[in-house]
Amino acid sequence: MKKDNRMTIIKDRVEDISRSPFQSYKQLFVGSSRFFDFLKYELVLTLFSWLPGAVGLFLRRLFYPCIFGKIGKGVVFGRNITIRHPAKIFIGSGAIIDDNAVLDAKGENSYIKIGNNVIITKNVILGCKGGFIEIGSNTTVAMNSIFQSESSLIVGENVIIAAFCHLVAGGNHDFSRIDLPIIKQPSLTRGGIVVEKNCWLASNVVVLDGVTVGRDSIIGAGSVVTKNIPEFSVAYGIPAKVVENRKEATSRKRPDRF
Repeated sequence: MKKDNRMTIIKDRVEDISRSPFQSYKQLFVGSSRFFDFLKYELVLTLFSWLPGAVGLFLRRLFYPCIFGKIGKGVVFGRNITIRHPAKIFIGSGAIIDDNAVLDAKGENSYIKIGNNVIITKNVILGCKGGFIEIGSNTTVAMNSIFQSESSLIVGENVIIAAFCHLVAGGNHDFSRIDLPIIKQPSLTRGGIVVEKNCWLASNVVVLDGVTVGRDSIIGAGSVVTKNIPEFSVAYGIPAKVVENRKEATSRKRPDRF
């Protein structure tokens, strides 16, 4: 595992008493020290983030592109979306970001890229902690799922992420020193997460750092994926184990635990 102190750096900067509350706010939320960027961020979110109905959808579609890094055509933004470091967030055409989602790209090397026609449903959290998140086109991330990246988290195109899934790229804490609280020690990363194209992660799946889920695979509900899953696999359990290969199992009865 590789030690990574990026989250410790972010925490130290937020807690730095030499910074004013205003400076800390800009660092944590806006991601820019420029007053114009702060003003634009505040005005757009204050005026339009909460507006209901078709009027709110129209005004967010009109004004949100001015705070993001890049927005494609026809992007739909729901109400009360939490947005942090918007200049490092890039969204493709036809995407839908539903109510109460979180798009958090804070961190020096962080960014979020969302492809064309991606659907991010209610209460989904995309959180960077010094890493990045990429989601391929035509992928759906269902309600209350959490993506957390301290390194790299890549989801391919045409992927189904069901409700309450949790993908954790990083998140392992070093605890080798007993003279420091664990929260003050570096995170340990193992190379991030890749979910290749055409996969289906059923509800409540957890994918841990250092894992690749091969293309066209299915992970059963409630599974914890701790090791690589070969392509075209069906896997489930804690830890997840491969129970069949989809290419070889066309004549067998498929597992019904999805």
